[in-house]
Amino acid sequence: MTSTGAREMVEQAGSSVERGAQETRRRAENGTGWYAWLARAGLVAAGISYALVGVLAIGVAVDAGGSTTSREGALDSLARQPFGEVVLVLLAIGFAAYALWRLVQAIFEGKDPSEGEEMAAAKKWGKRASYLGRTVIYGALALATVRILFGTHGSSQNQDARQTTATLLEWPAGTWIVLAIGLFIAGAGLWNLYRGASKKFEEKWRTGEMSRRARAWASPVGVVGHLARGVVFALVGVFVVKAAVEYDPKEAIGLDGALQKLAQADHGPWLLGATAAGLLAYGVYCFVDARYRDVSAGP
Repeated sequence: MTSTGAREMVEQAGSSVERGAQETRRRAENGTGWYAWLARAGLVAAGISYALVGVLAIGVAVDAGGSTTSREGALDSLARQPFGEVVLVLLAIGFAAYALWRLVQAIFEGKDPSEGEEMAAAKKWGKRASYLGRTVIYGALALATVRILFGTHGSSQNQDARQTTATLLEWPAGTWIVLAIGLFIAGAGLWNLYRGASKKFEEKWRTGEMSRRARAWASPVGVVGHLARGVVFALVGVFVVKAAVEYDPKEAIGLDGALQKLAQADHGPWLLGATAAGLLAYGVYCFVDARYRDVSAGP
């Protein structure tokens, strides 16, 4: 092959990549095509995972047996049920779809032209960081689901949190890293509380497509779900901060640990039951989001 032919092939490949990127950007900005399917499949999978955790925790609260668990633990329990492996395959695909959706969002996130240059840039990069964080979380959840399918039992988030914290504390400035992570998680909890109390989540809904009855029940479900999720995230964050301050990785907890803390508190069954019902509500909210959310990327 001559150098001219090789150069033409490279140019054609580059043009194809550029056209593909432009098409992906168009679909992301308009929220259409395969990009929209990724988002909606991912939201359904997320909803199922939260609903499973909520149902299992409700069983503990009403003394029907079982134990509080994380989403990975809930998936492990699901694997033992009839047709559980089939559902897990679908969930693994859904989690991977969610991760890819958020990755595309991170790449094509734009600035809000109505805001100042510095504020718009700060918000854009803040959103990108959030989307990338969710990409990692749901990519890991997809991987955990695949591992369960191949016979590896889901691990406790408490154990994972403590092992990770112990490793980080040994790093240079490890205490500050763990402290920053704890504050970030607690901040995510506060953001969910605000988002629920203010009904800010409704801003992403295509309300023109919703009937009055659908919005009448979906809105309070979203409020309850966000408040419960906020409580759980805030608890996890507080105990990660405590692990940093006391230099004790055993203080760190995961989602299952947060539910256990609620169960052990005064009026524990009531607190756990209310929070578990809220997580179930959050799962239902994700289903509503999958149907009515404007998934387009951008400001």
